[in-house]
Amino acid sequence: MTTFKDLGLPLPIVRELQRQGITEPFPIQAAAIPDALDGRDVLGRGPTGSGKTFTFGLPMLARLAESGVTRPGHPRALVLTPTRELAAQVKERLDAPANALGLRLLDVVGGVNINRHIRALAAPVDLLVATPGRAQDLLDQGKLHFDEVAVVALDEADQMADMGFLPQVRRLMDRTPRGGQRLLFSATLDGDVQKLIDRYLTDPVTHSTAPVQASVDTMEHHRLLVGGRDERNEIALRIAAREGKTIMFMRTKHGVDRQVKKLRRVGINAVGLHGDKGQSTRTNALAGFADGSIPVLVATDIAARGIDIDDVSLVVHIDPPAEHKAYLHRAGRTARAGTSGTVVTLVMDEQRKEVEGLMRKAGVDAPETRVTADSDVLTKITGARVPSGTPLAAPGQQQPQRPRRNRPQGQGQARRSQSRRPRRSRRSS
Repeated sequence: MTTFKDLGLPLPIVRELQRQGITEPFPIQAAAIPDALDGRDVLGRGPTGSGKTFTFGLPMLARLAESGVTRPGHPRALVLTPTRELAAQVKERLDAPANALGLRLLDVVGGVNINRHIRALAAPVDLLVATPGRAQDLLDQGKLHFDEVAVVALDEADQMADMGFLPQVRRLMDRTPRGGQRLLFSATLDGDVQKLIDRYLTDPVTHSTAPVQASVDTMEHHRLLVGGRDERNEIALRIAAREGKTIMFMRTKHGVDRQVKKLRRVGINAVGLHGDKGQSTRTNALAGFADGSIPVLVATDIAARGIDIDDVSLVVHIDPPAEHKAYLHRAGRTARAGTSGTVVTLVMDEQRKEVEGLMRKAGVDAPETRVTADSDVLTKITGARVPSGTPLAAPGQQQPQRPRRNRPQGQGQARRSQSRRPRRSRRSS
């Protein structure tokens, strides 16, 4: 069995991983870490959950620990990620190994007061994890400088392309010294991602794990024919009332907020996640969903990529995704690390042809089943059940108060009248 020590990582990192119970590297880690330690440019292809963070992060930390002194505002290593959640996740995974080497990490993301980041950068930061927009803001203000960045990792590069971040990424990469090491990780290496590779990587070595797919043995797919919108909405409520962690996908931010209100109105503890949510709200939402205190997460496609949460047993497409890649990434939130999971798509009658084409492009065999809110087959596939019906307050608000009992007519007016006493006038002396 190959160990992390065998890969050439520093002993403090190996000990820290052992303390966490991590002893055997994932395939992409075993393949790519030695090349990264040798200073090679690396292309890593694999889905979220395949171990990419340690694959690029541990060699970066090892290189930083070898030599060099970090000045405030001048990080020596940089990780760019497409979303705030992924940035926080990367920092969380690498914090302990960095501490073992005496290195400091910082994540800077949008949605957080920039002054907090400016204050944090006043002390040396060895490895900076950033979203492109916030990194650019700090560069523009002269609080951050990339002139000493020796190694850059681009995480989820294809999602950055999908989200339109590549012009920003190129501007940021152009601010780093030429000849530095580049580590690019992505679920796919084509299209606009290939342009990044051609422009910034030198003789890269490629390592791949299993491609993003929705045909793993432990994942089931179903198309549930739900009739019209009203029937679909009622079925979604029944599904959300099931036991276990459930992610429900909507196409729009407004749709997410509206769905969360519907669920909480019937007693289902649900929280929403989309790009307009503040950072603290997004962090709290994911923390509650991860620890199981909030069983239902309603999200736009922002949650389909880069979020690695255990024990999600059901993914529900309330709104079918716009294209097949989004379906695959949404579906990939369940059946992770050998666990089983189910993916269901709610299909209204007018959507049948569109969804059929989507499944064909995704290479998914998802049988069609006509269901109603009360049908046994719905319960069998999803675990649907009737919600409690007791309304829940919106997150961060007090529980709704019970309605006050009606007083006899005139009683309240009489009490108010009695309480109104003439005030004595005051004269200034």
